[in-house]
Amino acid sequence: MTDAVAAPVPLPWAVSAEPVGSPVARALLREYYTEVADRYLVLHEGRRSTPEEIDEGVAEYPSTDLMPPNGVLLVARHGDEVAGCVGARLLDARTAELKQMFVRPAKRGLGGAGGLLRAAESAALRMGAERIRLDTRLDLTEAVALYRRHGFVEIDPYHDDVYAEIFFEKRVGER
Repeated sequence: MTDAVAAPVPLPWAVSAEPVGSPVARALLREYYTEVADRYLVLHEGRRSTPEEIDEGVAEYPSTDLMPPNGVLLVARHGDEVAGCVGARLLDARTAELKQMFVRPAKRGLGGAGGLLRAAESAALRMGAERIRLDTRLDLTEAVALYRRHGFVEIDPYHDDVYAEIFFEKRVGER
């Protein structure tokens, strides 16, 4: 008789729509803003954000456009744990935009980001979009690599936000 140890069963991922004003959504969006602000400020100013700066950022970039019928906030759960989020909103009748893509650090590398991207693409398709666009910063190297790996191609800028450095697009439904 051997003392074989069973391999752990991987936890399932689930993605579902979440109201933007829910406590879960507010917490995830604040974590997202804190991470992107801190990475920017550490790189450019050698410091982290303050809670007041995060409050200002959340106010400057509200997520109210991520509500039906022209938007959605999707939340990923890994097992029973809230693990990340992504938003999709219509820019026009045929173009959706990906917003606030975030996976909590402890859940990265487990497949959640790909699941969130697929769910956002499906949501965009349901809203009638033919393509999905996004912007990000060049210092967010993991995000840039993720988008490229999932078939997004670099495009010319489609807006002039000071923090947007690279722009991507993907036809909805393509792999």
